[in-house]
Amino acid sequence: MMKRRDLIKGAAAVIPGAIALQMLGSKWAFAEPGDFKGPIDVLNYALTLEYLEAEFYRQGNEADLLDGKAKKYLEVIQKDEETHVWALQDTIKKLGETAVPAPEVDFGGAFKSKASYLETAFTFENLGVSAYLGAAPSLFKEKALLSAAASIFGVEARHAAILGVLQNKEAEGGVYMGSFEKPASRDAVLKAAAPFIVSAQTL
Repeated sequence: MMKRRDLIKGAAAVIPGAIALQMLGSKWAFAEPGDFKGPIDVLNYALTLEYLEAEFYRQGNEADLLDGKAKKYLEVIQKDEETHVWALQDTIKKLGETAVPAPEVDFGGAFKSKASYLETAFTFENLGVSAYLGAAPSLFKEKALLSAAASIFGVEARHAAILGVLQNKEAEGGVYMGSFEKPASRDAVLKAAAPFIVSAQTL
């Protein structure tokens, strides 16, 4: 297990959406070929992020902060993230490899209010979108895996849009930033996720 004590101080702190996204940078930042050892490494990287999201929604929905459409939508999003976890685990197993275990997480003050829950959810979904897009080049030689990852990427983007609308964000500059999605490197994604991860298998 890898302790992330040397990362950002106050690991349980919540990063507001705008700050976390700024951490990804404004430049196009696809993962470098050397960022991943191979397709399984990419899948386990994605699985770690899906574990994080699935557990986040499980805890958040149990906190019973929402009502109406917001409650309904986030319950659906939770099921989607749990399905992504299962699908990635199953794919890794079918390829004869071992899936990484779920990380130990702490979401700090993310559930102190409806607003903090929705904003942190918005941050996570945008992080997922950037992560999948950034890792895509590492799967170019694996067409079936690339297609599967793209299908998850599309759903993550829809989640992000829903969460933006639920917070009454403006379309351009709020729900989304510009005409093109921006990829993020592996290091940038893990740095943004680090404050919520207490410990995890080394990625």
